[in-house]
Amino acid sequence: KTGILGGTFNPIHMGHLMLAENAYDSLELDKVLIMPSGVSYLKANDNIPSAAHRIRMAGLAISNNRHFELSKIETEREGNSYTCETLLMLKEIDPNTEYYYIVGEDTLFHIESWKEPQTIFDNCIIVAAKRYNIDNKALEHQKGYLENKFENVRIKLLDSPNIDISSTMIRMRVAAKKSIRYYVPRDVESYIYNNNLYR
Repeated sequence: KTGILGGTFNPIHMGHLMLAENAYDSLELDKVLIMPSGVSYLKANDNIPSAAHRIRMAGLAISNNRHFELSKIETEREGNSYTCETLLMLKEIDPNTEYYYIVGEDTLFHIESWKEPQTIFDNCIIVAAKRYNIDNKALEHQKGYLENKFENVRIKLLDSPNIDISSTMIRMRVAAKKSIRYYVPRDVESYIYNNNLYR
């Protein structure tokens, strides 16, 4: 049972790590892959640091956690990063692993616009973290809608602390020369300053 927490991680922060740890613990996973994205077709890439910087920050953030593992599968692939393709690659490498794809609950409302959503549902369990205070009835309705529209849909709703931290906020604080201590792990904070990121 392997969790996957993907994202731009620009930069990775305590909210990401708490979400991954909560999923690991609540779902009794064997490990969680922390997976920085390569080229995201959903985001403008003009102001995103190189994959090397984002991989290094993610690696520093999880270095003291034995059940977190850094995955470079998306950053080592050319072109856009598509979740469906990533899952197919992972299943080809290890067909006996059950993958739990960890997302924010808001993702349930637009996952059908992702490339080949049926392939995603066929190859993983979606773990939707309830962290944005979306109405529970709306969330259950959307879950039912997806289960009716697609085949093999397995969605688990995960209670998660509502940590109001975003990568955008951290970048803005760095640019404004404000402290980011406790927003990111200490080694990540040092890396950002030492490499003059987000200034």
